Amino acid sequence: MKDGRSSRNNGENTQKRIPPVEHQFKPGNPGRPKGSRNKLGEAFIADLFATWQKRGLSAIERVIDEKPEAYLKVIASLLPKHVNLNHGHLDDLTDDQLMRKLAMLTEMAKPLLLKLNAIEGESKDITSVGLNVGATPEQPE
Repeated sequence: MKDGRSSRNNGENTQKRIPPVEHQFKPGNPGRPKGSRNKLGEAFIADLFATWQKRGLSAIERVIDEKPEAYLKVIASLLPKHVNLNHGHLDDLTDDQLMRKLAMLTEMAKPLLLKLNAIEGESKDITSVGLNVGATPEQPE
């Protein structure tokens, strides 16, 4: 770091690099033909699909057996970055609507609970399970 220059670039070659004249954009030069990039992508996808049809499942199974970390990396890359696990489909319901849903689900679960009690040999009376739809936590039945 003599004479104030940093050791990283020592003052040389710090200007913006300019491509050679033959590679520079010139007015009137149409550049890349329209759609050429899309055609390349379409051809690649078509080739990829053809390969998939020939060897897809066997290739996946081989990767799972030989390189499970690569398989998991592919799976992770296909998943969305942010997954909303909060399904607030009950958030907009009133307390009365929630109590009705709970009562309906309780009625639907009674046969299953009866079977479960019969299997476990318990003799709990679940026929009295029910909800007073008009009841609130502040007002007991």
